[in-house]
Amino acid sequence: MKIAYIASYFPRECGIATFTEHLIRAISNEQDSTAPEVSVIAMNDEGQTYDYPPEVTFTIRQQHMQDYLDAADHVNESGVDFVMVQHEFGIFGGESGVYLLPFLHRLKVPYLVTFHTVLKESSFMQRMVVKEIAQHATKVIVMSNLAINFLVNLYDIEEDKVLMIPHGVPDFEKLTIDAAILPKVLRERKVLFTFGLLSRNKGIETVIQALPAVISKHPDVLYVVAGKTHPGVLRHAGEEYRDYLKSLITELGLEDHVMFIDKFLTEDDLFAYLVHSDIYITPYLTEAQITSGTLTYAMGAGAAVLSTPYWYAKELLAEGRGRLFGFSQHIELGNIITELLDNRELLEGLRERSLNFGKGLQWSRMGARYRQVARRRLSNPPPTVMTTRNLPDPSMLQHLNLTHIRRLTDDTGIIQHAKFGIPNLKEGYCLDDNARALMMTLMAHPHRPSKEILDLLPIYLSFIHYMQLPDGNFRNFLSFSRQYLDEVGSEDSFGRTIWALGYLIRFAPNNSYREFAQEMFHSATRHFKDLEHFRGRANAIIGVCHYLHYHPSDERLFVALQTLIQPLMDGWAKNSNDQWQWFEKDMTYDNGILPLALLQAAEITGNETWKEVGLQSLTFLENLTMSHGYFTPVGNEGWHCEGGDCPLFDQQAIETMAMVLLYQQAHAVTGNRTYLQRMYTCYKWFLGDNALRLSLYDTETHGCCDGLEARGLNRNQGAESTLAYFISHLSVLKSCEAIPKPEKIIKTAVISAGMVSKII
Repeated sequence: MKIAYIASYFPRECGIATFTEHLIRAISNEQDSTAPEVSVIAMNDEGQTYDYPPEVTFTIRQQHMQDYLDAADHVNESGVDFVMVQHEFGIFGGESGVYLLPFLHRLKVPYLVTFHTVLKESSFMQRMVVKEIAQHATKVIVMSNLAINFLVNLYDIEEDKVLMIPHGVPDFEKLTIDAAILPKVLRERKVLFTFGLLSRNKGIETVIQALPAVISKHPDVLYVVAGKTHPGVLRHAGEEYRDYLKSLITELGLEDHVMFIDKFLTEDDLFAYLVHSDIYITPYLTEAQITSGTLTYAMGAGAAVLSTPYWYAKELLAEGRGRLFGFSQHIELGNIITELLDNRELLEGLRERSLNFGKGLQWSRMGARYRQVARRRLSNPPPTVMTTRNLPDPSMLQHLNLTHIRRLTDDTGIIQHAKFGIPNLKEGYCLDDNARALMMTLMAHPHRPSKEILDLLPIYLSFIHYMQLPDGNFRNFLSFSRQYLDEVGSEDSFGRTIWALGYLIRFAPNNSYREFAQEMFHSATRHFKDLEHFRGRANAIIGVCHYLHYHPSDERLFVALQTLIQPLMDGWAKNSNDQWQWFEKDMTYDNGILPLALLQAAEITGNETWKEVGLQSLTFLENLTMSHGYFTPVGNEGWHCEGGDCPLFDQQAIETMAMVLLYQQAHAVTGNRTYLQRMYTCYKWFLGDNALRLSLYDTETHGCCDGLEARGLNRNQGAESTLAYFISHLSVLKSCEAIPKPEKIIKTAVISAGMVSKII
């Protein structure tokens, strides 16, 4: 068995690095040939490099997402059987460590994850990252029972997937103490001891403030604080905290009673200090700490432990294994220290209970439990389930919930932007979004006929009418106070409005709406000739096609359609070649709209040339954006130019909507059901099948995040992205319902090699 570990690693000075080193040693602690082979994927904090030992076979720069993908390929190609992930938010890149998700998704071997931090109060992103990691893990390992409670009740993780394996400790009984390690003064004083990387939340000042009262009765007390300042703190704040502590020591006249050991302690060093200490103290300032390696090590060494009541300490020190004092309560702490130093029998009782408990935490035992999880998974692989259907049963899709749409909509129209899930009234309204909202409402009504949905339709239609100029053109932006913000809108907003009006003419729920839409539509057609940009034309083409579905004998609009399309065909003839089959020399935004327009026009006219170009450009776009098995649109962080690299971020929801509609239309003109499968693949971009493995659809607000950015999600949930999601959702739903049921529900489950069973 070969196990790969992804974590920070020695010689990086980090608690996770120390844990991982000890875990590897424990898992590999077998005397025969069955000891697992080791490969470490080491996490480098930004800008840092380390002289790693030979077991480190790959390194990842924290904020370079491509490194994570390359690391997954390295694991897949190097004979690794199992991966163990040591998870702490701060060691992985992107917002809340989101870059770990693409690594895990790309793995072809199973993994387990150890969560070193489980937050009770988590951000949206932290919760999403934890849930995604846990969903695909073989097992989730935590180090306290409270962490299990949090994962099950706050993160909705299945309880039988979570396993509690305590933090391990060295077998201190087998270690020897080199007296030269310790300063001589420690062997002559009563020693209070704290160790670990220094940062503001450690609460060292509480112990220092308690010392004067203790020293008044025990003048030989020495408080030893061992450990370097946390590297992250050092980079951003320098030695500010240590300097503060030193000034406090001077203020209280404690220079002879506090000693700093400014280094990262080895295992041997640590044991020596713990054995020669009378009392070990963890004075952390808040309860939100789910595990503590330093506290566990102190228990393993049989130290008498005092601690503030953070979560892990309350669990570990229960049943008299230690003493607790209140957060920042230096008077209470001083009284407890004095009591213990006055009563050696009481102190020794704490030591004995601590030591007896710590013996059960030795790394050899913990390593065996990790090893057992890996072997059980490898010897009992789950059945591989493959689906042969193009689309899921409609009941498997998200329930249509328009709560956020209604939240964004008032009696004027739909608000353009949102701050998170709250309408941002300062940004007002735009024509684009109200046109999309009109179309979405028309699409939703057949699936969920209701007065609620029909009541939205006249709001959006009235807004479009309010924005139309006397000459038939349209403004785009309107303030919340209903003041026009532009004289004439963009070509994109014009084209999208023509699309929406054409769609209403084709699918109007009553003739009154259709006549109203036709009046606005015909008034606007005089401006078709003025359109200069491909996307404005493409949107208008789609609207004209919908119009012609309802009015197939309107020769004037067929001529207009030809006029609108010709510049796209000229662009194709000028710019496309064998390697670059596109209408322009760069691919910018809303790319799927261009082939979609041609395929819409081909369907209504039967023009084979338009159909051929539409399908060729679709194939080119598909090869660029679907090569990883999930949809990765051209990012808006710079465009994709011929011969250049394709930008990965900033990915926008309208790109996905365009591709969903494009594949739906490709199926309509060809009958090829592969296009429906790819349509569904694109739709799943909204639900987490994307480069960062994050769902943009928010099941709490029922809005859609505004984009996929380099560090995570743009958590704002404006109208454009939310409408793009619902239009995509409704398109998939329509296609699902149109497929004959017998073909929809066949699954093929490969139970083991060579044995296939069909479940109908």
